Amino acid sequence: MLHMSVFSQSFSPCGRFLAAGNNYGEIGLFAHEGPVFSLLSADGVLLSAGNGEVSAWSWTELSKKDNSLALGGGDNNIHVLDLEHGVFKAVLHGHTDYVHCLCMREREAELLSGGEDGVVRMWDSRTGRCVHCLEVHKYEVCARPQHGKWISCLTTDSDWMLQVCGGGPALSLWHLRSLSPTSVFPLSGCQRHAAFHQDTILAVGEGQFVSHCLLGGAVKAQIPCTPQSLNTLQINTGSTEHRVLTVGGSSSCIDVFTNPSYRA
Repeated sequence: MLHMSVFSQSFSPCGRFLAAGNNYGEIGLFAHEGPVFSLLSADGVLLSAGNGEVSAWSWTELSKKDNSLALGGGDNNIHVLDLEHGVFKAVLHGHTDYVHCLCMREREAELLSGGEDGVVRMWDSRTGRCVHCLEVHKYEVCARPQHGKWISCLTTDSDWMLQVCGGGPALSLWHLRSLSPTSVFPLSGCQRHAAFHQDTILAVGEGQFVSHCLLGGAVKAQIPCTPQSLNTLQINTGSTEHRVLTVGGSSSCIDVFTNPSYRA
């Protein structure tokens, strides 16, 4: 489709499906195996029929862990939605500008949020209290005042917090216990999405490539992609058979990498 941009992606828990959202408000669902000829919603399940196979998908799979969904946006607050009952059960106040990104540390029951105000807040998801606050742009090694201070996205892995800054501070790796930056990556432009992958960090943003960064701060490789500018990447860890990297951006195409180190 002309002038389409893919802004977001997510793999299903089983690893067989990829969902992608675009600038037209559409969500596309891509399956790895065979055609789907018919869909029927019944009580609690979605039935699908393909080549000789009928499958039942539980609508409650989305909420089997905690039954909660955290949402952030233009009112500067984070709203926690109870998926089972369809009502909001908490509002987290603290950001002074648009909330761009949220990330959950499930093992520690912590929610991380980043916003236009340049602040990363860490919340206790059980009490709704903000336990730590980082103003990343005030760290000289991370600051890029010519780009502003806003935070575009966050991702975590074990004791680490990878902070990706969309228009302000440089892409940086933080240690959550000491609350200090351990590595700053020499990437130009705004990085919009990142993820841990084995011993590297994959990042996309302005530019036509996926950056492979080592935890120590060096850029190992930059793999070219189809879109001129990239918004989103996803790694399918839910399936050993279809373990792929997908990348989307300013194009109607989604690049699929069967090996992240080589072009799709």
